[in-house]
Amino acid sequence: MKKQWHVISDASTETPSVREAAKAAGILPLTALLLANRGFTDPEAMKNFITLSDTHLHDPFLMPDMEKAVARMERAIAAREKVLIYGDYDVDGVTSISVLYLYLKSRGLTVSYYIPDRNGEGYGVNNEAIARFAKENVTLIVTVDTGVTAVEEVDYASSLGIDTVVTDHHECQSELPRAVAVVNPRRPDAAYPFKELAGVGVVFKFITAIETKRHAGAPEQEVLAPLCRQYLDLVAMGTVADVMPLLDENRLMVKWGLALMSETPRPGVTALLNAAAKGARRPGPVNTSSVGFIMAPRINAAGRIDSATKAVSLFLSDSEEETAAIAETLCAINRERQELENHIMVEAEAKIGSQCDLAKDKILVLADDAWHHGVIGIVASRITERYGMPSILISFDNDQGKGSGRSVKGLNLVEALTACADLLVKFGGHELAAGLSIKRELLPAFRERINAYVAEHMAGVESAVGPEVDCDLPIRALTLDNAEAVLTLEPFGVANPMPLFQLSGATVRHMTQLGEKNTKFLLEKEGIGVTALRFGRSRQELEFYTGDKVDVIFQLSINEFRGVRSVQLLLRGMRLADPAADIRDKDRRRFREILEGAPFDEEDNLLPTREDLAAVYLFLKRRRESLPGEMLGVRLLLARLADKADIGYIKARLCLLILEESGLVTLTYTGEHGENFTYTVNPVRSKVNPTLTPTYLRVRAGMRQK
Repeated sequence: MKKQWHVISDASTETPSVREAAKAAGILPLTALLLANRGFTDPEAMKNFITLSDTHLHDPFLMPDMEKAVARMERAIAAREKVLIYGDYDVDGVTSISVLYLYLKSRGLTVSYYIPDRNGEGYGVNNEAIARFAKENVTLIVTVDTGVTAVEEVDYASSLGIDTVVTDHHECQSELPRAVAVVNPRRPDAAYPFKELAGVGVVFKFITAIETKRHAGAPEQEVLAPLCRQYLDLVAMGTVADVMPLLDENRLMVKWGLALMSETPRPGVTALLNAAAKGARRPGPVNTSSVGFIMAPRINAAGRIDSATKAVSLFLSDSEEETAAIAETLCAINRERQELENHIMVEAEAKIGSQCDLAKDKILVLADDAWHHGVIGIVASRITERYGMPSILISFDNDQGKGSGRSVKGLNLVEALTACADLLVKFGGHELAAGLSIKRELLPAFRERINAYVAEHMAGVESAVGPEVDCDLPIRALTLDNAEAVLTLEPFGVANPMPLFQLSGATVRHMTQLGEKNTKFLLEKEGIGVTALRFGRSRQELEFYTGDKVDVIFQLSINEFRGVRSVQLLLRGMRLADPAADIRDKDRRRFREILEGAPFDEEDNLLPTREDLAAVYLFLKRRRESLPGEMLGVRLLLARLADKADIGYIKARLCLLILEESGLVTLTYTGEHGENFTYTVNPVRSKVNPTLTPTYLRVRAGMRQK
């Protein structure tokens, strides 16, 4: 399935309206174009977005039940009650626990925290844990990043004499828990002006409410400034990791929090970044990429396959020695998580190939008894990214299954699950990510119903979801000024994504391997050359070659080396500029079918002749002599044999197989489609008859003659 590239704007930096808005706002035209793509078309709004001059932290008491929550917590502090924080095992949950724990400890309270075991207990509050809290004389539970659906569990706690204050940010269902307070900006009755806080954001509003009430009459700045300095780094981390929109007060808190992590990081942040760097030079200031791709996976890994308490302890400790040891442990757990993830990904793709019909299915629902529940959510993200479809992966333990789903733009996954509620034990989450529990016997009915729901609600929506590109950028616009202008829009995240651009019709002049998994390109257009990097994809994987004319999607970046600053492109996508020059998926499928014995007609001209085999062999032999060690690919082979019009993709693949079986060449295949190859031409000591090879005989047997 080929993904589409969606170019948001057909305007350019030369468009009169863009240049006029830029002049009025005092910014570069490229910045104005990017802000217009994000919904900021008024020059004053553009200016405010960059400066945050009209953004402020909202009054926490606009959230329902905040007064009740504050009053109950102050009573607990005054009476020195035993309070327990009940949280989730992801980054948002870990940071939520850490912020509230540190604050309550600073108030002199005896406080503990609890995170359910992901694999044993699953998500959310459970009665078994509550029963233990009662025996430990806990009188108040405060939930963070969880609890809004725990109706029965809150009632059970109340029956044991335990009060509950719920702080959460997940979607509310029809019935709220009968808690002392349910603090959630998503409540239907909430007057709070911003609904998109992370769980840790709700916790931060809770403690600001406590401090505001405690210091009634004091200037707001005096109350908020110390709290911001102490906790906004963790608020920023949880907000970014939980992929919340970086708009409104989220943007403000994340910007301040990232600055804290860069300028005065707490020991746990420093230790985690150092451990992740493995002794290499750490990058510059902490940004959303540092959080999303370096810190968050290591924190999440603890809750996925070990214990999230390790991650909490990283932020509760002030000891450099202790945090360094914890950080090393988290990195080791993350490596184990990566191995599990890759193993499950291979198995999931095999199931897609054997069990799913990508032409008919609208959501991929996959299940297995051996999959690690803590990792299936990440694999679901990869499946959705790769196939451009929503997906749900379920891990069964006996008759009970726990699943994680990921969605695409245009499909609210929680609403889809609500339509299947009678088939599920429980479910919850966000629009694009959700969890569920299900009994094994209901899986077929669930798969059928949710597919029908998605088919109805995504009718007419492009199924192969691809990246959204801000605009096609001319190569002459790849300047340092424009690269620096892009950075003024930080922090990047949901609702303010990292700008992506398209460069069309550039020629690949050079390709070089960098390390094990990266490739460096020199691209050229209109006589201008630019360096481009593709991280995570080795030269062997990329089925592109010198001389190809390509379109690329990229982030505009600045490289600094020995005091010299230059523009570089960080590639996020690459394709041939002429789609007709690419190999068609249907030809690949047909090739596999013929290898497996599928019949074809003689006039299809697919069975190689001796002349065809000789042409391919001589080309390989001559190229080996002139370009030793140069990687070749099936598409490049076809281009070089263009004068042999009757050698198409299928015949070329068959020629290579037959020549290898004849012992004339030795081939090693790599690449995304297995169509790159390195080879050696073997010495011929006796006459060889390629038409006697197993592949030739098998294919000939499937040919229907006239």
